[in-house]
Amino acid sequence: MTYQNWGPQDLSAPAKAQLPEIPVERGMVLEDVQSGWVGAVTRVEKSGGMHVVALEDRRGKSRSFRLGFGFLLEGQPIRLMPPAPRAPAAAAGARTASGSVRVAGQRAQVAKASRIWVEGKHDAELVERVWGDDLRVEGIVVEPLHGIDDLAAAVKEFGPGPGRRLGVLVDHLVPDSKESRIADAVMASPGAAGNVLIVGHPYVDVWQAIRPAVLGIEQWPVIPRGVDWKTGILTAFGWPHSSKEDIGLGWQKLLGAVRSYADLEPSLLGRVEEVIDFLTVP
Repeated sequence: MTYQNWGPQDLSAPAKAQLPEIPVERGMVLEDVQSGWVGAVTRVEKSGGMHVVALEDRRGKSRSFRLGFGFLLEGQPIRLMPPAPRAPAAAAGARTASGSVRVAGQRAQVAKASRIWVEGKHDAELVERVWGDDLRVEGIVVEPLHGIDDLAAAVKEFGPGPGRRLGVLVDHLVPDSKESRIADAVMASPGAAGNVLIVGHPYVDVWQAIRPAVLGIEQWPVIPRGVDWKTGILTAFGWPHSSKEDIGLGWQKLLGAVRSYADLEPSLLGRVEEVIDFLTVP
């Protein structure tokens, strides 16, 4: 060892191979090589002059690690870098993730009485991912229902009317389905006409609205009847699937692949745009 090499060294750094340098992102699932800890990125912060990333495992436990070498991303070694710098204020003509023109300097409006309801948390996160900027400008809030079996009672309690409209996005809204019968009953109730709009996509779950090519697959796996759909999907991908935490981490990986409206199927895009128009056009 020469004098120049004497002193503290990063033993986890590769000696020869140049590893890809990947900026850390929220939701990214990583493995720390030294400890074997696997988890999704929940936050990145600067502590003591260095960047530290928090990884939450499938049991909800979290550990922090220093950015740099010693991480695996999808089984491949990487050098984990600080978050990519945020783009400067958008210039005129810049687009949001939904494809609309970004309004420079626009503050979020106070939430209006009108609402968008979706079936669950994952639906809400996907809508926020693509249309969040637009909805904040319009002052429209997205709320998860956690299922639509009690939709009629929820709509009655909401009390829709002029200036208090309701748009509902439903999974698997196809003819003769349970969902279509629930939607028909709600729309036949007093006060719904002109104040409530129920639309839906044909997919079993909103996960399937992500275009397969975005995930590097030709098509979504076909899951046999009797098998929980999300569990079956994670199993087919070879991802952990035995708990709610596994499902949550799997969804974060899928959601992390969505950058804009171009990553979603048109059958979802059109329905969400229809709801936004319904709630914002006088």
